[in-house]
Amino acid sequence: MTTLRLPELDNRQRRLNCFAGFALLFVAVPLSQTGPWSALWTTPCILAASLLITWGAEAAQFFVAQGFALAMLAWMQTLPEFAVEAVLAWKQQTGLLLANLTGALRLLTGLAWPMIYLTAAIVHRRRTGTPLRKIKLDAHHSVEVIGLFFPLLYACFIWWKGSLHFWDAIPLLAMYGVYLALLLKLPPEEQEGIDDLEVVPRTIVRAPRASRIAGILGCFFIGGVLIYLTAEPFLGSLVSLAAAISLPSFLVIQWLAPVISEFPELLSTFYFARQEEKAGVALMNIASSNINQWTLLVAMLPVVYSMSLGTPSGFAFDSDQKTELLLTIGQSFVSMLFLLNMYFSFLEAIAMFVLFAIQFVLPAFFGDEVRQYITWAFFAWTAAGLILFAIRRPKINAVSSFLHTWHEHFGSHRD
Repeated sequence: MTTLRLPELDNRQRRLNCFAGFALLFVAVPLSQTGPWSALWTTPCILAASLLITWGAEAAQFFVAQGFALAMLAWMQTLPEFAVEAVLAWKQQTGLLLANLTGALRLLTGLAWPMIYLTAAIVHRRRTGTPLRKIKLDAHHSVEVIGLFFPLLYACFIWWKGSLHFWDAIPLLAMYGVYLALLLKLPPEEQEGIDDLEVVPRTIVRAPRASRIAGILGCFFIGGVLIYLTAEPFLGSLVSLAAAISLPSFLVIQWLAPVISEFPELLSTFYFARQEEKAGVALMNIASSNINQWTLLVAMLPVVYSMSLGTPSGFAFDSDQKTELLLTIGQSFVSMLFLLNMYFSFLEAIAMFVLFAIQFVLPAFFGDEVRQYITWAFFAWTAAGLILFAIRRPKINAVSSFLHTWHEHFGSHRD
């Protein structure tokens, strides 16, 4: 009996076929087919998606650790960012990969953190008539603060070798796995905080178990689908608008794209910040997103790039990309430094905004080479801050809080 054989596909074609379904998720709505008017329908969709995902995370924190709920919230919120980066990596647009990544990371800490403080300060002033001196963090928030340190160290290694390879994904994914494992061991929030929730998450929390699970998963699922369906056409509308007024593509990808891709996250953080007692949660939402992007997102880039080539591979950075990456690392270190004392003060909010703004102002007057001086200023500030921190050793700080949290929630499991 003769067996019929189908023509064998070469390895590259087989990989391409396997990846086709995954790739279609990110290129289902080509940017070239969207116009500026698409923002009129995508904006309300993203607003609704942000609110749904935030409600789901608020409800979930009473049944899993708040940090873990925030990590899931951050991942859902950065779906647009992942989508944009996946498209660029699949199409091997290596010159633009770091543009979107660095722009998003600098936007989150340089602009979002000061705006969180401003929102909380306005609410505090209206409620008490006194100024808000600082936003205090809870002890378990030290996991996010310390968790940001190690991905930043590895980012320095990536900058030093000047390339991003498929194998870099392994340690980055391992770091994120450890981070999630620590968060899972933390206890859920106390039940007495339920009355402070908005109507929808409060209703979900008080519902029977089956309805509660369905409500939380439904918020995440519907919000995620809305983000997936609207993020790329929303980005496309901006790209079309930028092309109409002759803005360079690098500028669009580095700054306009992150404004949109991080839009759900910005909305969620301001939702938390307007509830003054949750301003620290808003800051940790951004910190969790930073960890997410420095690990999962950076790891995804060489993986998708390698799959598009059909073999484990990587790409090298040019001098401009290395400059942008190091500037972003420097700003991230300073932002982490501000949280080592487990609070975010008025002066730190002002400093963060000024440090973010001068990246646009000074190069306009003194040329792009001034970015190098700004970068070294970030690292000098970090070094000086760490020295002062080591000398003063405040009683309440991220290190001591992390060690206390470790012994209270992690060490007990050794018995």
